[in-house]
Amino acid sequence: MSIDPTALLRDGRAAHEQLMTDTVRLQRPGAPVYDAATGATEQADPRVLYSGPARVKPMVAHTMGAEFGERAVVLRRYEVALPWSAMPLAADRVVAGDQVQVTASPDSRLTGLVLWVTSVGESSTATAWRLAVEDRS
Repeated sequence: MSIDPTALLRDGRAAHEQLMTDTVRLQRPGAPVYDAATGATEQADPRVLYSGPARVKPMVAHTMGAEFGERAVVLRRYEVALPWSAMPLAADRVVAGDQVQVTASPDSRLTGLVLWVTSVGESSTATAWRLAVEDRS
């Protein structure tokens, strides 16, 4: 007996989207721009690649500490699941260094969180498009 995965994937993707109660904006930070008049380097406006529903959840139950210069930084890892059919608005491939900003969430502690993409999972049999991200605050 052969099983056609098409219906299973369609139903699984629809069910996974029902779990996407957070709203995010996936964006590529703008390049630094030097302003000769002020002598300051400023960040250009980010380019929005996706905006819409998502599921944000911790990847691991522990945090990892790291030292950058003389400052201790805690890295918390998360998984952001986007609808499987979601494609970046600019048809750009998502890469490490892109950002995910949580713009709304039933968990108010997540709202406003800025996460950095570390890797992207792609699979034709997945129920969602998954991004591995970290909180660098």
